[in-house]
Amino acid sequence: MVLADELRAMGAEAVAPDRGSVLFSGDLRTVYDVNLRLRTAMRVLVPLVRGEVKSRESLYELAASVAWDEVIADGQTFAVEVVGRHRAFRNTTFGGQVVKDAAVDRLRSKRGRRPNVDRDQPDIRVHLRLVEEGASTLSLDSSGEPLSHRGYRPRGGPAPLAETLAAGILLLAGYDGSEPLLDPMCGTGTFAVEAALIATQTPPGLHREFAFERWPVHNLLTFEEVQHEASHGHRDAPQPILARDRAERSIRSTQRNLKAAWMDQWVELEQRDALDLLLPWGTGGVIVANPPYGKRVSDVEKLFGLYRRFGDSLKNQATGATAWILAGEPRLAKVIGLKPSRRIPLFNGPIECRLLKFEMYEGTKKHKAG
Repeated sequence: MVLADELRAMGAEAVAPDRGSVLFSGDLRTVYDVNLRLRTAMRVLVPLVRGEVKSRESLYELAASVAWDEVIADGQTFAVEVVGRHRAFRNTTFGGQVVKDAAVDRLRSKRGRRPNVDRDQPDIRVHLRLVEEGASTLSLDSSGEPLSHRGYRPRGGPAPLAETLAAGILLLAGYDGSEPLLDPMCGTGTFAVEAALIATQTPPGLHREFAFERWPVHNLLTFEEVQHEASHGHRDAPQPILARDRAERSIRSTQRNLKAAWMDQWVELEQRDALDLLLPWGTGGVIVANPPYGKRVSDVEKLFGLYRRFGDSLKNQATGATAWILAGEPRLAKVIGLKPSRRIPLFNGPIECRLLKFEMYEGTKKHKAG
């Protein structure tokens, strides 16, 4: 798992992949560091308490065991987010209400007044993971906005590829900036920005805020030290990063996002057809692309020609390069006409995809059905 490898490389202890998450141990300094530097995590949760939940009463008891007066400062607001399913709770809102009641009751008994709930901009974010069989977990969300929100992309703007997924694909490809890279279908520039962040060794969370900054135990001096250390390794991109798209609107969007991420000086933009894969550096390098999938059967069939011609362009123009293509439709992957050396299952949101690796040796041949 890419996330587990990231954590190990950062020196996190007791790293253990779990279902849909990775467990690790560390102190407050570690919480700061992983929020700043992780490229493939969505959020960092700090467990408060774990226990088996069978009913409303058992969830209330579990939540009531938390020392909420140490978690929520006097005058602070909080909110509870719930994930998972459980037969004892008709919906996640009900589970969140139970946790809220337990926290409010405990704080009222300690302070003589109740805290306020703010669902939109709470000071403290509580996360409940309900599990039918096994231990449910109450945690503090240290990240706030998902870590995929690097802070450079306008809210509500188009984002066909999550930043964390783009970074994960680049890391799976072994990209570290030591080879030149081309994205021939850059769209809004997600691959370009993430590649530049990796190549320059820039922490992706360096220009955003985090939920832990409002924790009662937050130590500003320690956080500033971690920020300084995390940014200390910044370097110039050692090899070219090239982003292309045939649409002028996409080039403008990519340029805007690169500038907002402080990465515009490391990426060259060209308005050019995706089928033009001539590499300005000659041979070799990495090609990464997220071509359109097609939402309906008729849309998929219209894309056959594009995928077929793209495969031809890889064979004829990308000598020595390694191409990584995210394919969201099996039939489209087949018409590329090249045999992948790796197939890695991934999800782009709800869409099950395959990340295909093509090694374009000199003389690579197309494979046709007989």
